[in-house]
Amino acid sequence: MASSKQLGGGNLGSYWKNTNRFTLQVVTGRWFMAFSSFMIMSVSGASYMFSLYSRDIKSVLGYDQSILNLLSFFKDLGSSIGIISGLINEVTPPWVVITIGGVLNFLGYFMTWLAVTRKTANSQVWKMCLYIFIGSNSHCSVNTGVIVTGVKNFPGTRGIVIGLLYGYLGLSVVVITQIYYAFYENDSKSLILLMAWLPTAVTFVFLPAIRYHKGVEKPNDSKAFYNFLYITLVFAGFLMVVIIVQKSFNFTKSEYYITTSLMLLLLTLPPLLVAMVEEQKIWKRKQEHLNGESKNPPEPLNIIREMPNLEKAAQAPQKQVSCWKNMFRPATLGDDYTILQAIFSLDMAILFLASICGLGGTLTVVNNLSQIAKSLGYPAGNITTFVSLIAIWSYMGQIAQGVLSEIFITKFKVPRPFMLTLIFVLSCVGQLLIAFNVPNGVYAASVIIGFCFGANWPLLSSIISELFGLKFYSTLSNVASLASPIGSYLFNVRVAGHLYDKEATRQMVTLGLKRKPGEGLNCNGGKCYKLAFIIITGFSLFGAFLSLILVLRTREFYKSDIYKKFREEARTAEAEIGATQNGIDQPATNAG
Repeated sequence: MASSKQLGGGNLGSYWKNTNRFTLQVVTGRWFMAFSSFMIMSVSGASYMFSLYSRDIKSVLGYDQSILNLLSFFKDLGSSIGIISGLINEVTPPWVVITIGGVLNFLGYFMTWLAVTRKTANSQVWKMCLYIFIGSNSHCSVNTGVIVTGVKNFPGTRGIVIGLLYGYLGLSVVVITQIYYAFYENDSKSLILLMAWLPTAVTFVFLPAIRYHKGVEKPNDSKAFYNFLYITLVFAGFLMVVIIVQKSFNFTKSEYYITTSLMLLLLTLPPLLVAMVEEQKIWKRKQEHLNGESKNPPEPLNIIREMPNLEKAAQAPQKQVSCWKNMFRPATLGDDYTILQAIFSLDMAILFLASICGLGGTLTVVNNLSQIAKSLGYPAGNITTFVSLIAIWSYMGQIAQGVLSEIFITKFKVPRPFMLTLIFVLSCVGQLLIAFNVPNGVYAASVIIGFCFGANWPLLSSIISELFGLKFYSTLSNVASLASPIGSYLFNVRVAGHLYDKEATRQMVTLGLKRKPGEGLNCNGGKCYKLAFIIITGFSLFGAFLSLILVLRTREFYKSDIYKKFREEARTAEAEIGATQNGIDQPATNAG
């Protein structure tokens, strides 16, 4: 009897020991890293919500449209100036740059909230530009740390990984909006406060899980990400239904609590379950290997047979070439470019110019959505609906890019820049719907522009990682993102903002009115944005033409197996790990 109790106690102790080990494996594993990345990105879209609180800035501080568009330019500038974040991420662990992002997010949006609620005096334009720049710049740090880590952990499935991460970023607008309704009802000034504390809190909760995992990629990783994809599709469908129901009925605060609680459950539990299932598979393989039950035990690595040139390569002197001497001699497409080689390459120049034209147009719609709807006579309550539609369809664009472009590349060998060409052409349709004030056209434009806006970013990230390599990916992706603020300034500030104020001034003169000091400048009617979006459409088509040139230049590269070297690197790293586990490195260890 005593021995039986001892045996039972031993089994119980072993059970808790294994449970603790499995729990530790889960929270330190790469799949929990993927889950944590999704959670951080799901609340990181505050920079896309400018249209929801721009009316408060304009009315409280008495700005005209040109100044408001200048603020939105600094918002785009902040969310795109990520070169410093990229350089920091090159030499530090991901948690460093993500921590910087969390601090900047709270600082920037909290100061904006203090200014809009008049809790601070003398909120000059330059101060507001600085606050909004700091708040939006935080997203560069967070996105760099999360996305670069995800791409390097799953290089063979980078298309769908980037698509999912940006998908959650697009849905974050709706997630934050729903939480805002539950906590603050309809106080749009408090939305800025929520944008300050919520993303920062979530970032610090999941920060420890974001780290690199080397040499562990498996062939069936894509299956897990497709499971994540199906979950996000269900989640996006739920959010769409919630938006429609909330638009049809007047929700009370308690009803917002219910829908928000359901939303948070769908957001967290299903992807966490997928992560745990994948870690369980890894745990099972480890236990079978340790117990000698594996049907296909790994063969010991024969260093001489499998890596005959390893010793020679290690002993061969590495000739260092100055980065300044070869910056005008680009590497082969797909190899690791240096930062200067990529910046001065013709392919980067074409991609950069095309992005200025294409991104500038979609950003102008996103940043001016509130003023567009008001000038065309839509009710004020519809603005939230338009922003939510852009968010949902931004997610659809990100997911479509991640899935469809991977299919086009792997099965049909279609260059990924061709997807960029199609996106730029499609965005012209949404811009023309606004330009000619088609009845209910803003609804359709929100869907089209949202889809195109969402697809742009992951497409650019994927193209850069494929053409110029992963070695300096965090820096190069942020270099390319500079196209966003340039396009925003040219088309949003210099074209849309200038022509809007010009038409608004003409209308006031026609009516014999004079603008009072501190009064915002408002324009009504289809002429407010007509000429602006006709001009923007022309440049978007020019961007599509430029991206088509890049398609022609890269078609031979995309006909090859662009992911082959990553599979080989993963197999080599796994073989080295297997060699260590099988005792090949043991003598050296003991000798030490």
